[in-house]
Amino acid sequence: MSTPDPQDTIRNANADTQTSRKPSIPKDATVLVVEDNVSNFVLIARMLGYLGVHCEWKTSGYEVVEYADTLPRLDLILMDIRLPYEDGYGAMSKIRASDRLKRIPIVAVTAEASVEQMEKARASGFNGFLGKPLDPDRFPEQIRRILAGEPVWELG
Repeated sequence: MSTPDPQDTIRNANADTQTSRKPSIPKDATVLVVEDNVSNFVLIARMLGYLGVHCEWKTSGYEVVEYADTLPRLDLILMDIRLPYEDGYGAMSKIRASDRLKRIPIVAVTAEASVEQMEKARASGFNGFLGKPLDPDRFPEQIRRILAGEPVWELG
């Protein structure tokens, strides 16, 4: 009987790591971005586009439920907290009151990235938290995880 070559064990472990599957993004996925800053929206839209994700945009929480109801498909809402007219918390509570939208994951996206803000978002019913500035190197994987149903709570 021959003894196993340790190099084979290392090669097999590396192959397993390389073939581990990333969460896939649903075909025709749609994300509603609620963001009042045009530059932030453009960045998010480009990163989502890179992933093949269609995005829609609202600049405030005001009437977000009415707008979201017009979308044929909605997989995720990325919600800025500080918005004009109605903040992200008010908009989120209205979305949760809608029968059609109440199960859509809503992730807080905010420049007020602190443990206190993250805990407030969690207590308010958000499904995740992404602190700004968003990291273009990490964002694709964060979105994949969120769309796969994994909660993502990260300060930055």
